[in-house]
Amino acid sequence: MKISILLAGLMLSASLNVFAADAKLLKVEEKVEINAPAQKVWAAVNNFGDLGAWHPAVAKTEIKSGTNNQPGAVRELTLKDGGKITEKLRRYNDKKMMYEYAILEGVLPVSHYVSDVIVKSEGDAKTVVTWKGSFKRKDLSAAPAAGQDDDSAVKTITGVYRGGLDNLKKITENQP
Repeated sequence: MKISILLAGLMLSASLNVFAADAKLLKVEEKVEINAPAQKVWAAVNNFGDLGAWHPAVAKTEIKSGTNNQPGAVRELTLKDGGKITEKLRRYNDKKMMYEYAILEGVLPVSHYVSDVIVKSEGDAKTVVTWKGSFKRKDLSAAPAAGQDDDSAVKTITGVYRGGLDNLKKITENQP
């Protein structure tokens, strides 16, 4: 009897893990064209330790471990609504004007999240910033809770990216 219960538990656990592994990888990519030189735009976004300098939803950014702008640095974002997100810098390239980070934990309805911010010159005074990410929804069950499904995850991340990119355009085009 004990063996039957143990085997049933293992089979259930294995089937849940298979579903989680098979959950769809979601992707969002947003871009903004900014009428400003790439170096100026990069200077506005390149500080991993201060996302709040250009993202309007972030009240505070604090480096919790590691060295700012060095792979392995961990930052904690405090959102204006009080929510928190912990992120880890995976890659940083000042020369190529890009960095990659992952969410370790937080209030967003996503898991397995990895994102890139890339600044690319399109001429003397034109820049394209790309913010792209891949992730899975946070609730990996077969019947995710309301607000935890694929559509909600994509909508949330799209909103995060658009809010940041639109504000970045505003502040970099209006700064001398």
